[in-house]
Amino acid sequence: MPGTAAEMLKTTRSELAPDPNANPLVPLVASGRASPGTLAALALEQHRVIPADRRAFLHLAQRADGEQAAAGFFTMLAEGEELAAERLGAFMVACEVDQRRMQAYEPLPGCQAYPAYISWLALNAAPTDAVLAITANFATWGSYCARIAQGLREYYGFTDEACAFFDFFAEPAPALDEQAEAAVQVGLDTGRLDAGSAYAYARLLQAYESMFWSALGEIP
Repeated sequence: MPGTAAEMLKTTRSELAPDPNANPLVPLVASGRASPGTLAALALEQHRVIPADRRAFLHLAQRADGEQAAAGFFTMLAEGEELAAERLGAFMVACEVDQRRMQAYEPLPGCQAYPAYISWLALNAAPTDAVLAITANFATWGSYCARIAQGLREYYGFTDEACAFFDFFAEPAPALDEQAEAAVQVGLDTGRLDAGSAYAYARLLQAYESMFWSALGEIP
């Protein structure tokens, strides 16, 4: 593995980047071919993912006590989830998701595997290893959100407010990237980072992200 944090993050992202044609759902939304029911399911799944991830990130921040850079990274992630939750409501309204529909919805195992694994990392992974694993996944997620936001505007007539959830994640986050790099560098300098474990975590996280989209892509 490369010797600096920047090199390690770049290499891990590159090696784990999925085939851009492998996602079954994003191209459907981007071209206006996804059904309203599929969009509603995406909103409902995210309604469950966001609070679960936020709690996991807060736990990782707590466990990273004494590792200031890692703790700061996870705190920033938790704060980001709060902002995302505020933006998700408008997307849910645009998808005609109300309280009754939320209560009746049965989450898809393939979609909830991702937040379940984030929670596993929060309990079991060394915080610095988790920083590398989670950061490697973000570039993929951000690119998907950008394509979804464009498709929602162009083909479904969604407003900027309804697309704000996806716009938020599609935007570059240089401060978060800098915090991740700082945390990984401290892990390298102190010997706390286990590159093999971090890579394995990142690989599994990417696989669970793929499952999320595949599960949604199977909805008629």
